[in-house]
Amino acid sequence: MNNSQHSSWRWRMIAVLVVFGLILGVVGGGVAGAAAGYYMAQRSLPAAVATQAKVVAAPVMAVQPASVQEITVESSSAVIDAVKKVSPAVVTVINTLDTSTVGRSSRQLPGQNAPTASGSGVIIDKGGYIVTNNHVVENNSKLEVIFADGKKAPARLVGTDLFADLAVIKVDGGMPAIATLGDSDALQPGESVIAIGSALGDFKNTVTAGVVSGLNRQLDSDAGYSLEGMIQTDAAINHGNSGGPLVNLAGQVVGINTAVVRSTDVMTGDQAEGLGFSVPANTVAQVSKQIISQGYVSRPYLGVRYQVINPSLAAAEGLSAQWGILVQNVEAGTAAAKAGLQANDIITALGGDQIVEDTPFVNLLLKHRPGDTLDLKVLRDGKEITLSVTLGERPQQ
Repeated sequence: MNNSQHSSWRWRMIAVLVVFGLILGVVGGGVAGAAAGYYMAQRSLPAAVATQAKVVAAPVMAVQPASVQEITVESSSAVIDAVKKVSPAVVTVINTLDTSTVGRSSRQLPGQNAPTASGSGVIIDKGGYIVTNNHVVENNSKLEVIFADGKKAPARLVGTDLFADLAVIKVDGGMPAIATLGDSDALQPGESVIAIGSALGDFKNTVTAGVVSGLNRQLDSDAGYSLEGMIQTDAAINHGNSGGPLVNLAGQVVGINTAVVRSTDVMTGDQAEGLGFSVPANTVAQVSKQIISQGYVSRPYLGVRYQVINPSLAAAEGLSAQWGILVQNVEAGTAAAKAGLQANDIITALGGDQIVEDTPFVNLLLKHRPGDTLDLKVLRDGKEITLSVTLGERPQQ
């Protein structure tokens, strides 16, 4: 190889090495860059996940449970506050029965104490006026109340109203607390309520909680009329709770607990739970105001003795009306006598309202006031006539 050829070969080798070096540099740089990128990516991944975990998990772990806990505590606190507010005004009512009026089975035997019944009540006035149920105080010979702190005091009956099943009794002296009557017309189904009373007569100021299950319920009585406009609740009401308050979360009395239904069908034995009923506070306010001011509630009076007509009686007696009342006797000097009602008349409507199964005669009458003038639809000898009557006032017994 001459010098010229050797020089040419040497420069070719140098060029190849340069090219090869450049290739290695590019490839190596890529590999190194990828390795560095991979290393950095691996170092960054936990940080990214942690950051994302903070964004996603924080509401679940911190915000949501705190929110649920806040609602629970607030609701529980409202119940506690309402009970603290009303409970001192709740009393146990002890009724020593008059054995001359409650039947032979309840008569006092020699050496025995007089039989007693008990219920609950709530103080509504600083003068010592206490609202309870009529059926708690009926047939009494003596009344006594036990306050929430255990102190006892004699009570006297101010007045009662059979048709609302309400009564007012009075205790002299200072009162431990006064409950406020709320607006029962503002109640809503599902609203939380609390019942307070002396369950079974022994467990004074028992507290149970529930909701308003229904409004404007009708509850039949054994006296031919229905308690109307009742509040239905699933707050547990037991014997001894009668006369105690139904309370809203504002600590206002929205009803007076009156009855509980356990079974609706004697034949099938169907059992019901959570069916309690209370007289609305607005009715309580109207009735108690009259009792406190005059000792009784002014109710309209027609002045007839009657028999309720239903389809079964109508079929058996061959009567010309399926629903109504059959007049048996007209009292002299009463509104009925002045209107010209006679025995054997059948009254089918009062003031434009038909007497039917769900609207008994007494309830239609109680919609009016003494002094009101209304038309009576009457069947007499198979013919319908209309009589105008001006209602009197029910005599006080």
